[in-house]
Amino acid sequence: MSALPSPDQGDPSQTDGPPAAPQTMSEPGSAQALPSTDDSSRADTTIETAPADQAGPPDASPSSDEGATTLPFPSDATVNTSNRRLEDGVARCPRCGASDVALRVETGMLACQFCRYEWNEDRLDATVATGNVGSLTGTTIGTGAQDIDARIDAVVTLKCQGCGAEVVVNTDQQMGARCHWCRHVLTINEQIPNGAVPDAVLPFTITHDQAVEIINGFAGKRRMFADRAFLAEFKPDNIVGVYMPYMVVGAKASADVAGVGEIETRRYTVGSGNDKKTLYDADVYAVDRHVDFTVDDLTIEASIQRADMNTAINTNNVINTILPFDTENAVKWNAAYLTGFTSERRDQDVSHVTPGLENQLLSIARSQVLTSISRYDRGVRWERERLDVEGTRWLAMYLPVWLYSYYHEKNGNGMAHYIAVNGRTGEVMGSVPVSHPRLLAAALTTGTIIEGLVLAFLAGTS
Repeated sequence: MSALPSPDQGDPSQTDGPPAAPQTMSEPGSAQALPSTDDSSRADTTIETAPADQAGPPDASPSSDEGATTLPFPSDATVNTSNRRLEDGVARCPRCGASDVALRVETGMLACQFCRYEWNEDRLDATVATGNVGSLTGTTIGTGAQDIDARIDAVVTLKCQGCGAEVVVNTDQQMGARCHWCRHVLTINEQIPNGAVPDAVLPFTITHDQAVEIINGFAGKRRMFADRAFLAEFKPDNIVGVYMPYMVVGAKASADVAGVGEIETRRYTVGSGNDKKTLYDADVYAVDRHVDFTVDDLTIEASIQRADMNTAINTNNVINTILPFDTENAVKWNAAYLTGFTSERRDQDVSHVTPGLENQLLSIARSQVLTSISRYDRGVRWERERLDVEGTRWLAMYLPVWLYSYYHEKNGNGMAHYIAVNGRTGEVMGSVPVSHPRLLAAALTTGTIIEGLVLAFLAGTS
């Protein structure tokens, strides 16, 4: 087996080094990547496993943000995203001043329950200096995404601006309450450092009835093999609208990956009978790639409980399958958007979710170079990786999800099943408990039918 000249020779944007030691492979190669072993606790930290100085492919240039309306970055590393119009704790109607305000899901807008006027808070990216991801340096954090202070209690006391009474609100359960004296509706709009108030919220636009219909259709397609107890107890009207806490991240980064790629030159068979096997000859090349890229509106879960993907006891991983959300349409925080819905308080800081971000950025970098390594028909095995994160922007956000849950217990083992619907797009995914006897019966029936068809075919050809 000989080493051929690099197939990339002559392309200045990507250079493959001298061939590695040639070898004969007995099974097809595949691309794979080794995880970084560095301890990276900040987004502006460099992950380095090996040096790499090769130029990147032309299709890996930074993404363009033309047409986006963004304000320049502030001089400091914190972006003030608070809604100052609501600092007194009362979300008033701009037309009549009433405080009885709630989200009208059909329009995705706030509606005054007194004069019926509808409006929306301003879009966050149009009113707050969150900046362009292409100019990111260091770590920029929205005031709603700052570190949680464990000393801050979840129970907050609000002073009613209508009569002066004090009203207690437990932010673990709700984000507002009605004054028991003057009936004013008081809401938590100040960004207290307990994770309850994010930088922005993305309102529901899928109604309860629409979500029920979507979940009914999802479960209906799985009726044949669903557990009988589940079908008897299935009540989709019990779905709950939940605002889930996420970190929405923008990043400017570059990455270098290095490894070996193989191009098959010959395939042949040796041996006979049970000892027969196929061997391959391949030319092996050292492959280096560099890519610069930007990422905007990358969503990362900010709840410890939701990030715990323990499939032995629950199926909450379905939440990630209904992404993406149109986070560019998120509006400035107003607790009135949560009226009639529940929410989960954020309990993860930036430092907690940074490793997850870096893993996702490495995955994005690998996908960026895929088109430049297609000539290696036996694949490329990445052995060394380096990620440089030049800048990140972190914003805390509530995203809308319709959630149906069912706890199934059998033979002493319990499992929480969930069906989730994206509150903006209607995308649905979930799990239902299955009936193993029905699955077995279907498998046996299918096997019998196939066996009968084969016997009929053989009889017809004999």
